[in-house]
Amino acid sequence: MREYLKFYIDGHWVEPAELRTLEVINPATEAVCGHIALGSATDVDRAVAAAGEAFKSFSRTSRRERLELLQRIVVELEKRHEDMARAITEEMGAPVWLAQRAQARMGAAHFSTAIEVLKRYEFEERRGATIIVKEPIGVCGFITPWNWPLNQMACKIAPALATGCAMVLKPSEIAPFSGIVLAEALEAAGTPPGVFNLVNGDGPTVGAAISSHPGVSMVSFTGSTRAGVEVAKNAAPTVKRICQELGGKSPNILLEDADMKAAVTAGVNAVMLNSGQSCNAPTRMLAPRKRMEEVIGFARSAAEATTVGDPNGNAQMGPVVSEAQWNKVQGLIQKGLEEGASLVAGGLGKPEGLEKGYYVKPTVFANVTNDMTIAREEIFGPVLSILAYDRVADAIEIANDTEYGLSAYVSGADPARLMETASRLRAGQVQLNSAPMDLMAPFGGYKMSGNGREWGDHAFAEFLETKAIIGVAP
Repeated sequence: MREYLKFYIDGHWVEPAELRTLEVINPATEAVCGHIALGSATDVDRAVAAAGEAFKSFSRTSRRERLELLQRIVVELEKRHEDMARAITEEMGAPVWLAQRAQARMGAAHFSTAIEVLKRYEFEERRGATIIVKEPIGVCGFITPWNWPLNQMACKIAPALATGCAMVLKPSEIAPFSGIVLAEALEAAGTPPGVFNLVNGDGPTVGAAISSHPGVSMVSFTGSTRAGVEVAKNAAPTVKRICQELGGKSPNILLEDADMKAAVTAGVNAVMLNSGQSCNAPTRMLAPRKRMEEVIGFARSAAEATTVGDPNGNAQMGPVVSEAQWNKVQGLIQKGLEEGASLVAGGLGKPEGLEKGYYVKPTVFANVTNDMTIAREEIFGPVLSILAYDRVADAIEIANDTEYGLSAYVSGADPARLMETASRLRAGQVQLNSAPMDLMAPFGGYKMSGNGREWGDHAFAEFLETKAIIGVAP
């Protein structure tokens, strides 16, 4: 049983202003696996004050000092890799293989990426008698989700430290253990007191206090579009910068010349990864109508081959994160059935033999039209919708017919056709033929999928202000 009843503020683990606790539920067992303290506006005030004071000196550190700090953090994260993986499996149900190979690896990966960017990043540019300077923005507030917890914390903290900012983090209260392990690693690495602060709590209390705080210069939020709108409203009166990575309903266009078995299998596997709880999951598969029968067959085979079970075993897929999430996914599967989509695999209820735990059947619908609820709403579960198209122009129109624009996917054999299709998709990232992840590629969305960009050198811009110094002597 994990008991995390303190916050990390100004380099110390401190008691909350008023002790209120929350049970953390293991989604694989539905049992309480720990408790955290819930913070208040008072705790946020204390953390922001510490960050503001630390910023005065940390913002003036040299490139070399910040590189050395980031390098020490990578070392500490590698030391704590197994601890981090166990925490992630316990708090949000990621299978051990996924927690170890991907979830827990993302921390050191983002800090290593920040190191490479910082080595060559230009903070000054001279234009005649004017010098344009990029300076750290100030105290940053981070509000992060439960689905890829370490990834979302690290991709904010790493560039913020690299650019000289101080920060206050609120991890998800649903999956808070990984945030504590990260804070311990940052402390062990010698992060100066006050530069990094952690306050646990819920969105309406701690999240709102961070996003509205006049001492916070920017807020980076990852989560649902609904919650992102609230963060923006809270931030508006203080005119702070907002960077948001929000929801998605990503299209996956299979061109007619694609290796259909490989493309469909890869698409289904990408949806089922992490139990479908990825904002960039390719949940709308657009396939040529004339090849629909074989596409459905390949999708059925891939879904039925996906094993579901105890995340501490060998299953490919564990549970979804909570009872509330399970109920939401079940409601949307029911909606798909009611609106006339054809159930290809999976469906309502829990997989056989898994009565305990928030497990969902790997589900595939065919004969989906883009006006159906399952094609419009972000389900955030292992549910794929297959839609038919007649011409590539129709596929592009369907793909763009969404309020979201985070990611898109295209598979095909002709490089020119791939590029032409990608160029017409309104999304922040377009992945061709299941290309591997690129941590240097900017990550973020169009439309209601957010604003701003994370990862690589584009992330640095979110944490910098631009100053023009005019009339500089030669």
